[in-house]
Parts: sequence; structure tokens; C-alpha cells
Amino acid sequence: MRRITAKSAWAVVLLAIFIYVADFCIWSLRGPSAMSSVAVDQYLATPLKGNKAEYDYIGTVQQPCARALAPHAGAPPCWWLSRHTSHWE
Repeated sequence: MRRITAKSAWAVVLLAIFIYVADFCIWSLRGPSAMSSVAVDQYLATPLKGNKAEYDYIGTVQQPCARALAPHAGAPPCWWLSRHTSHWE
């Protein structure tokens, strides 16, 4: 039973590595069209006395994102960023 579990774990790890490498190759072949941007709302949380907080809206900025399954070039994937459009500081 242990041998089957170990082989299954290795298969999952190898599959994840293969998917990431294939995603990176496709992303790098796309050139400049592989990057995009998403409008993100920025908020600032300021701690106050008595364990309270003040929340301030800073504004909307365009954040770069990678049009891929995984993050590349230090940018999150666009599919993830478009679902998480609020950034808290």
C-alpha cells in the first residue's frame, strides 16, 4: 500500500511540473501578447485605538498580469487577478 501511495505522489508531482513547464513554454512563445492588465481597487486599513480599524479607498490602478495558468515574470495569472480585484494594504 505504501508503494502505491509513493508512486501516486510522484506521479502527481511530475504531472504538476510538466503542466508548469508546458504553460511557461506556451506563455514565452506568445511574446508581448502574453501579458495583460486588470483594474484593481486598492484599500488601506489603518489601525485605530481600541482594536478598531479605518478603511480608506485609495483608488483604482491597472495591475499587470500573465495570460497563463501559473504566475510568470512576477505577475499573477489574469484568471486569478480578475476574480480578486480588491487589494488591501
